[in-house]
Amino acid sequence: MNNRLARLSWPLLAAFPLVAAADVPRVAVDIPPVYSLVAKVMGERGDPRLFIQPGASPHGYSLRPSEAQSLDDADLVIWVSDALTPWLSGSIENLAGDALHLELMDVPGITALEYREGATFALNDADEHGHDHAHHHGHDHDHEHHHEESHKESHDESGHNHDHHDHHDHHGHDHSHTGMNPHAWLDPANARRWLDAIAEQLSEIDPDNAAYYRDNAAQGKEELTTLQEHIQDRLASSADTRFIVFHDAYQYFEEAFNVHAAGAISIGDASSPSPARIEKLQTLVNDENIQCVFSEPQFNPQMVNNVFGDTSAYIGVIDPLGVGLTLDADLYDALLAQLADEITRCTDG
Repeated sequence: MNNRLARLSWPLLAAFPLVAAADVPRVAVDIPPVYSLVAKVMGERGDPRLFIQPGASPHGYSLRPSEAQSLDDADLVIWVSDALTPWLSGSIENLAGDALHLELMDVPGITALEYREGATFALNDADEHGHDHAHHHGHDHDHEHHHEESHKESHDESGHNHDHHDHHDHHGHDHSHTGMNPHAWLDPANARRWLDAIAEQLSEIDPDNAAYYRDNAAQGKEELTTLQEHIQDRLASSADTRFIVFHDAYQYFEEAFNVHAAGAISIGDASSPSPARIEKLQTLVNDENIQCVFSEPQFNPQMVNNVFGDTSAYIGVIDPLGVGLTLDADLYDALLAQLADEITRCTDG
């Protein structure tokens, strides 16, 4: 570099914070919204590795060899909860036993809600949960295990044909849609607490860059606060909007933004609704002025159209994972905005 270029370069370099050139932490994460939150904190230091394919259901999954390798290589594994991925705990123990582990539903101070019961959330439809269920998650949350109803669900629910020739076939595990609802990332207040927890774990692995991670977490929290306020303003007129969701994955978003689903088509995203459940929902739509019914993109919308196409309800599509969104640090924000867009469309008719 000649002297003139050197003189020009120093002011430019001084304008940017220097990040120590230690090894980049290898971080494995479960779902795209968690990827996005971790990417916010890691910043320019690197990118996390997603070990569940975008668009696949996290509830039941078989790891591909490359995904199993990302766990084996990880310095840090971050996932939502065994309640979301009941097959995962064995893989983490076997493949990432030496890594640090951060289970986000165990982070102190977060809001934890129970799954709602029945086709309509104001009713207790215990008659629809007649399947056997044997999986119990062991976290200590105030809202957990008050109702241990039962059903067993099949887990190739995403419609994807995963040709995984490894030794991690976990489809035999059951996943509960009773007890604690693990879809807690849809509450931005939880996400803000998770940003701090992610920064602390990264700082433990990479202490030379601890201040960088904490600064990124602080900036991310400010941005999420601004986003939350913006969405609250957008949805202020939607408090009385009545809609039905595909399965009970949106309760945290509903509580955060004062919009409330009236029922769910399916017990869980792995199961088909019974004729009795469909009949209850059709009656609800017709009798209670339900404005919208929301399907999810990884499931055939024809079923929803067949059941609700003759009603007055608008049929839309939402999802809790950000299917179709770009996998980057902005995905989380885009996911919340996307949910708000659809509910606004429902409100506006």
